[in-house]
Amino acid sequence: MKDSPAILVVDDTVQNIDLLEAYLIPHGYSVRKASSGQEALDILDACEVDLVLLDVMMPGLDGFQVTKRIRAVPKFRLLPIVLITALKETEDRVLGIEAGCDDFLSKPVEKSELLARVKSLLEVKDYNDKMSSYRSILEAEVSQRTDELHMALVKVQAAALDTIMRLSWASEYKDEDTGAHIKRMSRYSVALARHLGFDDKALDNLLHAGPMHDVGKIGIPDKIVLKPGKLDSIEWAIMKKHTVIGASILAHSDTDFIRMGETIAMSHHEKWDGTGYPRGLSGKEIPLVGRITAVADVFDALTSRRPYKEAFPLDKALAIIKEGRGAHFDPEVVDAFFACQDEILGIKALFDGEENNSVPELKELIQEYQGIVKRTAETAGYSAECFDTQP
Repeated sequence: MKDSPAILVVDDTVQNIDLLEAYLIPHGYSVRKASSGQEALDILDACEVDLVLLDVMMPGLDGFQVTKRIRAVPKFRLLPIVLITALKETEDRVLGIEAGCDDFLSKPVEKSELLARVKSLLEVKDYNDKMSSYRSILEAEVSQRTDELHMALVKVQAAALDTIMRLSWASEYKDEDTGAHIKRMSRYSVALARHLGFDDKALDNLLHAGPMHDVGKIGIPDKIVLKPGKLDSIEWAIMKKHTVIGASILAHSDTDFIRMGETIAMSHHEKWDGTGYPRGLSGKEIPLVGRITAVADVFDALTSRRPYKEAFPLDKALAIIKEGRGAHFDPEVVDAFFACQDEILGIKALFDGEENNSVPELKELIQEYQGIVKRTAETAGYSAECFDTQP
């Protein structure tokens, strides 16, 4: 309790105020005085008060009304209020309790009783003030720690996204002509998904998951990935394993976008008519993100130079996409592609010409990551011979 608690004495009779003041001041209390209910409320707004001694029977606002108005102010919710009254009826005291008072004193006020009640209520207020202060300190500390944890989480997520993006680049790094492929392809996918009604969270997941679609290629020998001509049947069988390898690498994650990446890695080469790989799914058996990335991936492949071909003219690439509607591709996704064609072409123009040599540090990362991929894929049941990356 502070050294000199401030007590507000409210009474329309000056003699009553003087009497209470004479009782209180010798015991270390400071006294503020009000002769009406409204004056009491004005003093509370302007000054710090620790306890209110409030006469019930006053002209204008009576003690019950003043008590209700005090309690209506949140910061005064725990301010001790003692009603001083000549009323003896039980219903009058009930009215005081309902209004929110803490205690009663009967007129004429007896000094020892007054001092005992005041001391007791001020001790309770002091305890409540300390608890409130302690709670505020705890809330501030919790808020600070929460902010720190949030920032730490953001940093971890950013680091994870950076790592995933670099590993995705690593899967494409073998082919110098596919440097911007994952950027274009993932953004094409987002444009299609937005047109198909994906929410913001799903779009964000897709933006980060899309680049992982071919992560399994890092487990395919260079002599196959970089072959300048058509693959033979054995080579093609090995190449198709990149879908399952990629899904195996990304499997069992608790992170939403990596789980989506697993789905995309496994399903982006499935075809609407069931002639795709690795599982020969058809129609809506193919996950929607797989159907979306299939269109995005093929369009970018058609319009990009690869070891086995030059880039197709834009008109021819668009015609191939349209011809694949209902066979290779989901008709609704193709319709979405042409509905947002301008956005797709804007993305293409933005990222055309970017190359993998903008991130030369990935050469060392590839060597390290290929070892991880081999171990992961071998655990999934693939022969180590499939992971000879020497051309």
